[in-house]
Amino acid sequence: MIAIVDYGMGNLGSVEKALRAVAAEPVITGDPQVLEQASGLILPGVGAFDDCMSGLTQSGLVTPLLELIAAGKPSLGICLGLQMLFERSEEGKSPGLGVFPGRVERFRHELKIPQIGWNQVWVKQAAPHLEGVTDGSWFYFVHSYYVAPEDPSIIATTTEYGYEFCSAVWRDNVFACQYHPEKSQAAGLQVLGNFKRLAEG
Repeated sequence: MIAIVDYGMGNLGSVEKALRAVAAEPVITGDPQVLEQASGLILPGVGAFDDCMSGLTQSGLVTPLLELIAAGKPSLGICLGLQMLFERSEEGKSPGLGVFPGRVERFRHELKIPQIGWNQVWVKQAAPHLEGVTDGSWFYFVHSYYVAPEDPSIIATTTEYGYEFCSAVWRDNVFACQYHPEKSQAAGLQVLGNFKRLAEG
């Protein structure tokens, strides 16, 4: 069973549907006990950084999530779910979860912000979540901010939008991406299928 973390925000229905398409057994839940029993966790997020962190805090999920991640639970962050794994964001004042050192920055260029639509992803390290994903594959994005890791070794993919930015990170049991695999057709389903396989051991 893969748990989709429900803290009052996020595109839960589409993530659940995409997981079913790769024969996973998703459960949408905000119950720490169910999260503990799950084989893997997905942290989605849509909206503003402070609102999402507030939702996690008010749901009492910050400590359980950090404990499960630290214990090695396979975890996947999507969009704002990636950004919340970092220490802070230019978008708000709330501290992030601090799983990764670094911050979230706003795009500063003349292209349209937010970036909405399809863009290419370039693989920088062979994360198992990217197995079968061709370098330069197209994924769907909706965002105005991107992560800037302090440790470049965790960068899994990059994307060009005005300039090169980090579009996914990977370290140990945690993979997180700025793009939406649940909206990215075959390439996205490949990522979710890989995560299912890893979560199942």
